[in-house]
Amino acid sequence: MSKEISEGRQAAFYVGTGLQILGGLLFASTFVTSAMHFGDFTNFEARAKSEMFRAISGMVLLVIGAIVRGIGARGLAGSGMILDPQQARQDLEPYSRMAGGLMKDALHEADIRLDGKSERVVMIRCGSCGKLNDEGAKFCQECGTPTEFTRQS
Repeated sequence: MSKEISEGRQAAFYVGTGLQILGGLLFASTFVTSAMHFGDFTNFEARAKSEMFRAISGMVLLVIGAIVRGIGARGLAGSGMILDPQQARQDLEPYSRMAGGLMKDALHEADIRLDGKSERVVMIRCGSCGKLNDEGAKFCQECGTPTEFTRQS
């Protein structure tokens, strides 16, 4: 399995992103020009056609850019364009590895170890004197009072 995303997929991702940016700018430009010419009805029909063309072509570029970007990011099989589970696993391998790395980082940050040995220690505060005692202590190490767990048993 390839651990790196190919240059072709990277190029498709960036081309798709560029198409989305261009489409968004075209679509947004219709609102800007409409606001600039608000109340001005000279050459209204030609401006309306131009704005409609920019709005529709902007939306089309947004959709095409999203598709191309998705294929570039996840590959043909990973994005569902080709129904091949084995190829999809290969296409999505960098993301799976990244998600596993993120999970490993989160577990490390929370001080959770998968082998069952956590470095974190649970302490119980004595109700009488307030001293912190080990979780398994039956009596307070400071005043000798039975811990809450011992009293309930």
